[in-house]
Amino acid sequence: MISRRDFLQVGMAASAIVGASGFGNWARLAAQQSLTQDQLLQFDTYGNVSLIHVTDIHAQLKPIYFREPSVNIGVGANKGAVPHITGADFRKAYGIADGSPSHYALSAGDFSSLAKGYGRVGGLDRVATVINAIRADRPDAILLDGGDTWHGSYTCYHTQGQDMVNVMNALKPDAMTFHWEFTLGSDRVAEIVENLPFAALGQNIFDAEWDEPAELFPPYTFFERGGAKVAVIGQAFPYMPIANPGWMFPEYSFGIRDEHMQKMVDEVRSQGADCVVVLSHNGFDVDKKMATVVKGIDVILSGHTHDALPEPVVSGSTIIVPSGSNGKFVSRVDLDVRDGKMMGYRHKLIPIFSDIITPDADVANLIDAQRAPYETAMREVIGQTDSLLYRRGNFNGSWDDLICDALLSERDAQIALSPGVRWGPSLIPGQDITREDIWNVTSMSYGEAYRSEMTGEFLKIVLEDVADNIFNPDPYYQQGGDMVRTGGLGYRIDISKPQGERISNMTLLKTGETIDPSKSYVVAGWASVNEGTEGPKIWDVVESHIRKQGTVTVQENNSVDVVGV
Repeated sequence: MISRRDFLQVGMAASAIVGASGFGNWARLAAQQSLTQDQLLQFDTYGNVSLIHVTDIHAQLKPIYFREPSVNIGVGANKGAVPHITGADFRKAYGIADGSPSHYALSAGDFSSLAKGYGRVGGLDRVATVINAIRADRPDAILLDGGDTWHGSYTCYHTQGQDMVNVMNALKPDAMTFHWEFTLGSDRVAEIVENLPFAALGQNIFDAEWDEPAELFPPYTFFERGGAKVAVIGQAFPYMPIANPGWMFPEYSFGIRDEHMQKMVDEVRSQGADCVVVLSHNGFDVDKKMATVVKGIDVILSGHTHDALPEPVVSGSTIIVPSGSNGKFVSRVDLDVRDGKMMGYRHKLIPIFSDIITPDADVANLIDAQRAPYETAMREVIGQTDSLLYRRGNFNGSWDDLICDALLSERDAQIALSPGVRWGPSLIPGQDITREDIWNVTSMSYGEAYRSEMTGEFLKIVLEDVADNIFNPDPYYQQGGDMVRTGGLGYRIDISKPQGERISNMTLLKTGETIDPSKSYVVAGWASVNEGTEGPKIWDVVESHIRKQGTVTVQENNSVDVVGV
């Protein structure tokens, strides 16, 4: 399938980047609703350089279900632009047939029934098979990990990330960058990074005391491929101390640092780079803006916002490649690099349908070895679900509704708050809920479930601050994930309003009374960035609640009235 932008004019009028996407090869198998591994991996090798991109794996070693969002609102210049279209609009934009493999992989609609037909996705043993196949075709392909790798599961928590380090080392990446990894604490991160057999990159990771680049994280590295010199520059998550507890990594400061990025691009160009690739954990809209601010970037491999798009997005002379999350996709990008510039590309987003792709035996055995000490505990069945449990979406996900219900009941609270994080697999109706499933949506190094009192005025400030992190028209001020989830509290949000004016009609759902700014309310939540937060671990709170329920049914959540879209 040729991209809608078949020939993309960049730079001088006489030069062009030829762009193509292989997404349609598997999208058009809707009629027979059958796929083979060969069809998934088929690729018309192109140019002289190949990139392989994985990102936001969140410690998911085994195949899972993962539902894409049904609500993903764009603001400002990104209103109505991908990835901020979903459902039928998304499928129409890309010519995706209803019920097709690409519908299941990339869109939320009819998820439960499609999941029963197409099965689970991901599994790093399957990812290994895909990587090995690409390397068989292009032995010197560059494998790049966009970060959020050593975080998000039972085994990752109990091994302080070592399970993921061991498995990822077996995949033999060439470089990675970072986000949630830093919540292991700076000492543990340093211990791992000092022993990595590949580059740990971050041009925006600075020594906080001296305000200069941190020595442990070089800004870039070079690769000689196909007669071309390729520079890969790392961009860690810019808002680490805002979104996560800064006290866990006080030695470091972050930020977008686009001026320093420009300096690094100029520096690698001066050292002979023919092609500049940014391995980014900025998030898609931030990457899109950076591509217009920083000149000379050829490719941005985009992470953090978990977006998966079947074609790269072109911003200026830069192609931006988002590759999804949770091990669900692998991106292959072939580049034609000649005469000191990128002349064209060919791209394929490869879905990891776990029932179709044969697992790599060595990596499968390694994964099982990492999990073996914890299998009994992880597999214990805590309850069942009658509802689809998912997390993605700007305002609510049923997993978070369940977590909020647990906080309300187990912590005897009037209002519950759950962070708007995007990680965590889905469960389909009829599945058992195991301890591992609970940890997959709660595991973090600061998982205490607090209980405190907050005034109505303070609650509004919290909601307003988070809303601006998401809906500020300038992507460089979008510092959050999705909207904080609320239990026991309803409100209206006007996306079109400025900061401080978006939230209104706050209501205590149990009684229907309007939230009084001067009155205090008992609030339970988790994932506070404040040091010294006390309370039981959130996974224990949720487990206790599910045990009491037996079978979980999550009602449709209509507590947030969204206007101004």
